[in-house]
Parts: sequence; C-alpha cells; structure tokens
Amino acid sequence: MLDANLKTQLKTYLEKVSRPIEIVASLDDSAKSQELLALLNDIATLSERVSVVERRDDSERKPSFSIGEPGKDIGIRFAGIPMGHEFTSLVLALLQVGGHPVKLDDAVIEQIRSLDGDYQFETYFSLSCQNCPEVVQALNVMALLNPRIRHVAIDGALFQGEVEAAV
Repeated sequence: MLDANLKTQLKTYLEKVSRPIEIVASLDDSAKSQELLALLNDIATLSERVSVVERRDDSERKPSFSIGEPGKDIGIRFAGIPMGHEFTSLVLALLQVGGHPVKLDDAVIEQIRSLDGDYQFETYFSLSCQNCPEVVQALNVMALLNPRIRHVAIDGALFQGEVEAAV
C-alpha cells in the first residue's frame, strides 16, 4: 500500500518509538477493510514495536482502527483510511502513543490532563482538507493526555451517509 520512499521515511520516524504500539483494526469483508488492513500491516512491518490485532465482531465503525499501548485503550481512533493530509495525523499519533514527547507547553499539557468530565469527539475529515489535520492532531493529543477524552477521526467520503445525516 505504501510506496518504497514513504516506507523508508516512516521507518525512520518509527525508530523514535520507545514503547510498544498496538493497532486494533475493526474490519468487515469490504474492499476498504482489506485496503486498511494492508496499510496497517505495512506499518507494522517497519517496526518491531508495532503490532496489528484484527477484530471483526466488535461494534466499531468498519473499517476503523484504534492506536494504543497493548491492553490499554488510549481513545484515539481513525474510521477510514487516513491518507492524503491525514497520513501525517496517523504518523504523529503513532509516534506520540509510542512515547515520543508531545510538543506542547507544560502548562497546556497540565490543563488538558486536569479537564474534568468525559468527552467524546467525532470529527469528519476530507482527504483534501488543508485544516483538518490540525484539528485531528489536537484532539488526538488531548485523548492521549487525558483518559477521559476520546476522539474518532472519520473519513467523510467513506462514511458519507453519516455526513449527510448530520446536515
């Protein structure tokens, strides 16, 4: 799924990972699920710290996947295949879950950790959107830093029915 140049770049980034990463893929029998699984398996071949677990019997959107530490749900999920501008969001989520430091001021990190309440964010993105990655990345960082925050980044083209129902 990934070309050789992108694999080389991603392998270099994944060398910065210091903790194991578990990607849990929620799949069905669709072509998009197979495409997503191919992408996730490509990523897993680039680092021994990255593993992929397949689920077909859960209640999550399909295809989608979460990124976390083994046995620990961090609250970051991508519904769809994050390519285009959102590929950067995927790479950052992998690095940050894998222990690479979040680039935020300590005061901001503490504010996020101190948020009281449970929050569930769902954002719809377009693969051609220039602003979407910034929003997705900010909410992913919040979910990483605070266990009471969850974020699902949803490919609006793949889940078009949800987008149309929301308007």
